[in-house]
Amino acid sequence: MPFTSRNTHDSTDRKPLTKQKSDEPAAVRADRTDRRASRAELIRRTPPEQCPETIRGRGTAGVVRARKAARAFADRLSPAPAPDTTDSLVLVVSELVTNAVRHGGGRYTLALSASSETLTVAVGDPSPERPHPRAPDTADGGGGFGWHLVRMLAQEVTVLPGQVVLTGPAPRPGTGTRSHARVRRTARGKTIRAVLPR
Repeated sequence: MPFTSRNTHDSTDRKPLTKQKSDEPAAVRADRTDRRASRAELIRRTPPEQCPETIRGRGTAGVVRARKAARAFADRLSPAPAPDTTDSLVLVVSELVTNAVRHGGGRYTLALSASSETLTVAVGDPSPERPHPRAPDTADGGGGFGWHLVRMLAQEVTVLPGQVVLTGPAPRPGTGTRSHARVRRTARGKTIRAVLPR
């Protein structure tokens, strides 16, 4: 059964585009197949803790999903982080995702990765507005603690323009070395990257 076309979208204005597969040279198809095989081999050879986990979510149900994903990610690491480190990771994820849902348009992208020394959380949302600390509301439980907690628990917090999703191992902070991480950045929104000691 021949396949003649497929629909894609223009990333700038989301207009549908149609590309004829028959117009694609055989060398391009072969190169794409080789790249897929190389990527699959790299994933097989990469230790599990170096393989980042990326999820997308929305709304309050997405916050619960993000917490579960963070705990499951920490549980898969070898050696496992100390219980208080796992709790810190889950708390940072919970606070950043909650802020993305409340103040960033309701949707988020969460990327988790680890090295032998750090755990990295990256939460992106569609809002370009940078987080700003506010006085905690202790009278009626209105919040205001999250950003303070994140900055207290993480050894490094960075706000980057555009939504950034890691698709490979995270760089080791403070080493000046580059990793082989692939980074995809969108033009809109922001990403908050928090690095916790492992």
